[in-house]
Amino acid sequence: MAGNLTRDEARERARLLKVHSYQVELDLTEGEERFESITTVTFTCNRPGADTFIDLAGAKVRKVELNGRELDVRAYDAERGRFPLPDLAEHNVLRIDADASYMRTGEGLHRFVDPVDGEIYLHSQFETADAHRMYACFDQPDLKATFELTVLAPSHWEVVSNNPPDSIEELEEHRGRHGTLQAAKRWHFPPTPPISTYITALIAGPYAVVRDEHDGIPLGIYVRRSLAQYLDADNIFQVTKQGFDFFHRVFGLRYPFKKYDQLFVPEFNAGAMENAGAVTFLEDYVFRSRVTDAMVERRAETILHEMAHMWFGDLVTMRWWDDLWLNESFATYMSVLCQAEATRWGKGAWTTFANVEKAWAYRQDQLPSTHPIAADIPDIRSVEVNFDGITYAKGASVLKQLVAYVGLDNFLAGVRDYFNEHKWGNTTLQDLLTALERTSGRDLSSWSKEWLETAGVNTLRPSFTLDDEGRFASFEVLQEAPAEHPTLRSHRIAIGLYSMQDGVLKRTKRVELDVTGTRTAVPELVGERRPDLVLVNDDDLTYAKIRLDDHSLATLVNGGITAFEDSLPRALCWAAAWDMTRDAEMATRDYVKLVTSGIDSVRDITVVQSVLRQARQAVQQYADPAWRATGLAELASALRRLIASAAPGSDHQLAYVNALAAVATSPEDLAFLRGILDGTSVPEGLTVDTDLRWTLTHALVVGGVLGEADIDAELARDATATGERSAAMCRAAIPTPEAKERAWASIIGGRLSNAVLRSTILGFVDPHHVELLEPYAEKYFAEVDRIWREWTSDSAQNFVVGCYPALLIRPETVQRTHEHIERAQPPAALRRLLLEGADGISRALRAQAKDAAAA
Repeated sequence: MAGNLTRDEARERARLLKVHSYQVELDLTEGEERFESITTVTFTCNRPGADTFIDLAGAKVRKVELNGRELDVRAYDAERGRFPLPDLAEHNVLRIDADASYMRTGEGLHRFVDPVDGEIYLHSQFETADAHRMYACFDQPDLKATFELTVLAPSHWEVVSNNPPDSIEELEEHRGRHGTLQAAKRWHFPPTPPISTYITALIAGPYAVVRDEHDGIPLGIYVRRSLAQYLDADNIFQVTKQGFDFFHRVFGLRYPFKKYDQLFVPEFNAGAMENAGAVTFLEDYVFRSRVTDAMVERRAETILHEMAHMWFGDLVTMRWWDDLWLNESFATYMSVLCQAEATRWGKGAWTTFANVEKAWAYRQDQLPSTHPIAADIPDIRSVEVNFDGITYAKGASVLKQLVAYVGLDNFLAGVRDYFNEHKWGNTTLQDLLTALERTSGRDLSSWSKEWLETAGVNTLRPSFTLDDEGRFASFEVLQEAPAEHPTLRSHRIAIGLYSMQDGVLKRTKRVELDVTGTRTAVPELVGERRPDLVLVNDDDLTYAKIRLDDHSLATLVNGGITAFEDSLPRALCWAAAWDMTRDAEMATRDYVKLVTSGIDSVRDITVVQSVLRQARQAVQQYADPAWRATGLAELASALRRLIASAAPGSDHQLAYVNALAAVATSPEDLAFLRGILDGTSVPEGLTVDTDLRWTLTHALVVGGVLGEADIDAELARDATATGERSAAMCRAAIPTPEAKERAWASIIGGRLSNAVLRSTILGFVDPHHVELLEPYAEKYFAEVDRIWREWTSDSAQNFVVGCYPALLIRPETVQRTHEHIERAQPPAALRRLLLEGADGISRALRAQAKDAAAA
């Protein structure tokens, strides 16, 4: 994010202007720091004589002409990234000639040099408002225009934009503005349909490309040459084709662009980005080492998420970032629906959704910064911290409820009407609701107020009495809301009764009902014998935290978690137990017992990996400090047993080894890991490939077994960009004060690329050596305001969140945070992130007290 455009400024500019076209000319053949960027914009003004501004960040402006009149380049406001445009005519032509800046932060036009072969790769990342780092533009979503691009690039490069090129011209002796002479090509990309600036795109470099076609749509997959050997293009194309077939069927409107390229780019800041016709992905989705199917499933969900955006986000776009959720929630819901209906993951996709996406939503919705799904976004800086579990996962959960309420056919009919009515335009929430009301015949105003316009998550718990024969004499569902967000909502839920039969927890009865208010009676269950387990929100119909009664929880802890027939109820019980642990209603040691006794029964690898991550976090942050070493030992012991019994070469075996690496502290466990790394004691079937070697190396560095020389040796084996990031993480994890000081200096120095910065922070903040982080709490608060002010948005957030003293779990850290906020009065977005950090510590303190009481 370059400038900080406000909503009011955007509204005023949209009232004043209609933008028709951009013609952008870029020269990428010269220099490591800057590139030539010439932009011609045509637009009309409905109030001739008015003034406005165009956005342009980090540039050296050489010449500006407005309607043939040269403007003084000294008017450029470099600090705010704006150039003033005075005395507009009704019809305007603006030409800005500038040198723009390459970025190393993953924003704007990012430049990367491959350490393997020295080749240069570029990719753009413009959401939310960084297009004006590459070319001058009115950088807001509701000023759509056609986008025409001409690019001069080295002759051996591929160049990709939103449209396919209509001409590629060889220039054997191109001489650049600064006299550079080299062979080059001029690529011309014809005008797009009217699209928002944040989904325009440029990707360039000597990418390897694999091409295909489906249903008349040209398909391309791009990857760096040094990674091309690892690209599993067949799988990616298969999911892509399944997605197009599904979306064409349910949306009733063909894919609206001329081709569909998917580009795996280096040092990408997010999972993916829905650039029209040129989707960029995190390069980690090219698997150079073995991964579990959980990662393959996640990649497929990401592919389908971005594809859904081609309709919901690119064809029809929110007017302003208040309705970001319209893009992200819809894409999340539709991607999981497509996975469930059209891919090999089937209904298991909803188990993953319950265990991963909804867990993210519940966690986010309990922070002090929680917000309604339809959020209030006063400026760009505010939206940058709103790409969160509310906008994506809670919104998708609520859309899932809405589908149950209006019916899937009615929902999709409304979506089709919405696309047809608003294609190539901009919308608000009300536009979508109007379309859905028309096709469903339901008034959605109260539903919207209840679910989209209020914050917080409800808790549902069973309450019952028994008669002398152990049957329910009464049964109610109690609904609670946090005091800060006291809304009680209407929930459509199912209640499942599960009883142990021949060693299997089978559902013996299911009732479906609407829950409203604080208490809802369930007369259908009166007279039923109390089962071994009562599961509120069976089938995961609503968005709410659920609680287990003591008898049901005892059933799970004493082995019942292993006995379910189906994956979804088991996943819901895991989620309920985790929520109860985080909320200090279940002792951490009891949660760890549940995990160590029950994880071997879970076949769904995504659930396995999620639960093991949660167990590690529980021990490291939520356990009584006096029991923490015991908890780590119990986890490690269980994982050693699981590794020994896992099927050779299985996903579970790999997941267990990775999990052990994160918790191993004893000499015996570290020796076991070293035996895997050096090849002297490798479990049968386990492939010790490059990424696993780095995982083991990191664990052994943290354990004090390996050091700087071993890291250098591993980097020599893997002299790649991933190897450099892994080495940076390992160096920052060396458990000495000197290593921590070196890591801290490199973090705050502001010279690391975005990807190396993230890796260094991950290594620096080591939960096994919290004592080494003690000096850095004060240093953090001394630096945080400067970094927020001076760094770009993504890098600043990485520092603010990643380096917050979250592992110094004591009241003083919370107090120090509030004192800093009171004294410094930071901007709203920074204040939010600091309060979230303090809330995490307060939560951990409550959980630690609960665990200590269970000793």
